[in-house]
Amino acid sequence: MSDSQNARAASLSHLHSARLAKGDPLSTPIVMSSVFHLPGDPAGFRQYGRFDNPTWEAVEAALAHLEDAGTVSFPSGMAAISSVFLALLSAGDRVLLPADGYYTPRVLLEKHLSRLGILYDTRPTASFLEGGFEGYRMVLIETPSNPGLDVCDIAAVAKAAHEHGAIVVADNTTMTPFGQRPLDLGADIVLAADTKAINGHSDVLFGHVASRDSALIGAVRDWRKLSGNIPGPFEAWLVLRGIETLELRFDRMCSSAETIATRLADHSAIKALRYPGLAGDPSHALSRTQMLRFGSLIGLTLETEEKAEAFINTCPLLEATTSFGGVHSSAERRARWGDDVAEGFVRLSIGCEPTEALWASIETALNSL
Repeated sequence: MSDSQNARAASLSHLHSARLAKGDPLSTPIVMSSVFHLPGDPAGFRQYGRFDNPTWEAVEAALAHLEDAGTVSFPSGMAAISSVFLALLSAGDRVLLPADGYYTPRVLLEKHLSRLGILYDTRPTASFLEGGFEGYRMVLIETPSNPGLDVCDIAAVAKAAHEHGAIVVADNTTMTPFGQRPLDLGADIVLAADTKAINGHSDVLFGHVASRDSALIGAVRDWRKLSGNIPGPFEAWLVLRGIETLELRFDRMCSSAETIATRLADHSAIKALRYPGLAGDPSHALSRTQMLRFGSLIGLTLETEEKAEAFINTCPLLEATTSFGGVHSSAERRARWGDDVAEGFVRLSIGCEPTEALWASIETALNSL
């Protein structure tokens, strides 16, 4: 990591202590209250649980510290995405989405936001710059794409989209601020499903939106207050606890993924492999310029659906789950959700298990196919 990243990681666990008085608890308390003591003029004080909460403020301070930007928290990643759409788009606006990214934003626009007159188009991540950005109010990128792990040039997209007045939004769920920094590369907004690696323990749904543009983040915060799209304080506290070990967990996950991807490339059961850290990967050259780490997700393709399911179900150190980024390694055959991938494609999420033990488990399962 760079010196600034090291400093950011080192001070993360000490943000709360800087505001403590003698005798205060070192751990951030959970404030489980929907109302606050509010006699007289309410201006300048906490008023109601839909407006603010001290535990939200603590987790948002930690996320803002990581993003170096104003931050608003939400009860899920999709709550964060939908709030950006609804706070910043109007009838007649057009949005550009990745055709190969997480599918739910496309479904949201098609089934619901299109009824409000918000239009959308899609484009593959690997060729996202082709076709230009004229006529778009917002451009949403997800790089690396989930699940195929294609990459687009964040800085080039931001520059070209800004020339046509578009707001550039980057979904950074797969990478976290320790793996990639879209705001530094020109994106206007970064968002993430903190359900994944930022929380890391697979026990809470959460999301956040961050921006260095005060008008944009102010509009998103106002939308949250008026819509009631708010996180609970206990969920915020769980995410705050997870954030404190993010740098440590993400480092292990990425390091293990780099080792395991290299070994998977030589295994005869693998018919195709995607990982940005591999020198032969189509995204490798660009990934080296804009990513701080190569991430913890690996895309591997086995010969058939049956072999993919057998691999997932017989590997004792893989959990068959539909999320990623947890301390446990997990795997999923993404075609079952309708993603445009081969039937034998497996999204492999590397967790925090010891690398050699995890590889031995994966190799044994592959050898048995």
